[in-house]
Amino acid sequence: MNAKERAGLRRRMEEEITTLRETIAALETQVDPVAPDAAVGRLSRLDTMQSQAIAGASLTNSRRRLLRLELAVRRVDEADFGLCEDCGEPIPVARLLAMPESTLCVRCAQ
Repeated sequence: MNAKERAGLRRRMEEEITTLRETIAALETQVDPVAPDAAVGRLSRLDTMQSQAIAGASLTNSRRRLLRLELAVRRVDEADFGLCEDCGEPIPVARLLAMPESTLCVRCAQ
């Protein structure tokens, strides 16, 4: 991977990190518990609880991806960045652009 590709990848990761932080902030407000005395009907309460569960799962996934991206952005300038952890072959740039936190090539990830 050349310096231009690394710079582009770093920029892409930083943009994704910014977006994820905004998403996480929005999701955090959606997982607040509904007060028992809130004037919500039984079905509405169930819908709200289901929406909270979905938001909670999305929040967990977003936080995990944020951590992986932050680690990847710190490693992008290291010599072994972009090399598969299992086989040592270069991870295709297209895969890294789609999933910058990837540490395995497609073959090893399967």
